[in-house]
Amino acid sequence: MTIPTSAESATAERFMGFADAYDTFRPRPPLTLLDILTQLARTPQPALVVDLGSGTGLSTTLWTSRAIQVVGVEPSADMRHQAEARTAGAEPPGIAIVRYLARYANATGLSDGCADIVTCSQSLHWMEPVSTFAEIARILRPGGVFAAYDYDWPPTLSWEVEQVHQIFIAQIRLAEQASGFSKHVPFWEKHMHLRRMRESGLFRVTKEILMHNVEHGGAERLVGLELSQGGVAMLLKSGMNEREIGITALRESAHRLLGDAIVPWYFSYRVRLGVKYSIDDAEG
Repeated sequence: MTIPTSAESATAERFMGFADAYDTFRPRPPLTLLDILTQLARTPQPALVVDLGSGTGLSTTLWTSRAIQVVGVEPSADMRHQAEARTAGAEPPGIAIVRYLARYANATGLSDGCADIVTCSQSLHWMEPVSTFAEIARILRPGGVFAAYDYDWPPTLSWEVEQVHQIFIAQIRLAEQASGFSKHVPFWEKHMHLRRMRESGLFRVTKEILMHNVEHGGAERLVGLELSQGGVAMLLKSGMNEREIGITALRESAHRLLGDAIVPWYFSYRVRLGVKYSIDDAEG
């Protein structure tokens, strides 16, 4: 495994210790995304899909029924072990060979031009852009497709839930600032992803598309979704209790608003797409 920088180590540490909650409560990406990416890549069955920042494999195993091989790249041992368990226990197992690498997005160790498609699901904002885009362009074949996609947080349920979320996040941010944890973890704003992709000069076409996916949940999943955030996990690992960082109040509000109801959750996804320059482009 490549020796990480202090910033990369801090980011990996942020995602240690809550892989089970992450895997249980986070949403699954929309299946329509596979249709779009394979069409853009002009291959109905990609030979290799590389998923950077693959976490617990929610975005990696998405490809098991479509690709020939899938590689998840994830530096956090907790997340990666959860992903490996998910893959081993999959029913049916799918047609793809799935494996996970303990590496970073900007140093995958994969061969040049090996991938038809490279993805980053809810992860690009933790990756240094210049070196990461250079690595993506290196491992993509000519005409290959890169997709960075994120879902808006929280899912759309009701305005009351939005308000509860905003209050909770404001409290978490104050606690993070007071603790000093966040200053060691670099972050690149999501709304700048497309602009940085364009300015890299590595993609012939870039664009953003919007997608939606519907899942279901209740009060406990709402609380679990908030607990699956790295900042919340860091505060709990530091010794702060749930009441101090607002989880107790969040749980009370969630049960007051939702009771025992299981309701539709509307997840909105923002997908930033880039197609790598092909040999024909270079010759032209």
